[in-house]
Amino acid sequence: MIHAMLPNVNPSRPACRGQGDHGFTLVELLVVIAILGVLVSLLLPAIQAARESARRTQCTNNLKQIGLAFQTHHASHGFFPSGGWNWNHAPTYLGGAVAVGEQQHAGWGFQILPYIEANQVVEAGPVQAIGTALSLFFCPSRRGPQTVERPDKYSPPLTGSILTHALCDYAASNREQTGVVRRFLPVKMSQVTDGASHTLLVADKRLNLTHLGEAQDDDNEGYTVGWNEDTIRRTQRPPASDPLGDGDGEKLFGSSHPGVIQATFADGSVRPVGFQIDKRIFRHLGEIDDGEQADAESY
Repeated sequence: MIHAMLPNVNPSRPACRGQGDHGFTLVELLVVIAILGVLVSLLLPAIQAARESARRTQCTNNLKQIGLAFQTHHASHGFFPSGGWNWNHAPTYLGGAVAVGEQQHAGWGFQILPYIEANQVVEAGPVQAIGTALSLFFCPSRRGPQTVERPDKYSPPLTGSILTHALCDYAASNREQTGVVRRFLPVKMSQVTDGASHTLLVADKRLNLTHLGEAQDDDNEGYTVGWNEDTIRRTQRPPASDPLGDGDGEKLFGSSHPGVIQATFADGSVRPVGFQIDKRIFRHLGEIDDGEQADAESY
């Protein structure tokens, strides 16, 4: 009979799949996901470290250019830029030309503009200079170029209205008036008797990350300001990491780099200085003629 020739097939049993049709079970899928999660967790710190390394390199390059600008300023005028006069003094122009030395009321950030290829900013006048954010003045580990809007508090007023202030992530040494950058009077290299390679010039400044972009007491006047914690920091206390929450940078050097600030010295070299540096050694780095020379291995 015909039915005797047909194979014995159980209609309730599914046909066997070939090896190529085999799929993932739920357990296998969960195992794969877990493995991928572990791999990502292992790779993420490496990626973050690579990104921070690139940002730190850019910060180093910024400080190299700033250090070179200080050197070129000294070569042109016979002295370094000063720290300026006061926070409410606008950049000084005499007869249409930019004043230099003790006649310049703005701070070191404004004074180095001709030496960082920013002549157009200087020539545009004080309002434009105060409000022009330059990437050179910002550490990429913390933020990109940033400005704040504030009422015109200059004496005499520049516009009498709201002004844009371009900010800055670097500060000069020091507020104790024992460093290279001092109030009113500029310093000559011959006065740096401790040695240019042993004397701190400009470095990362400490800022409260919670309030970036707001007008903080130490981050509101901007890079052009004369004698103000925006651009001058103390060396009586060692640097520290950027805080969060309340308060400001406490007039200290500091950064968003893990464990260090990047610093340019009076000879133009750039080296990291660790947060763990001894208080006494950091004070010596900030002074130009105390007779003490700190070895690089000590910081």
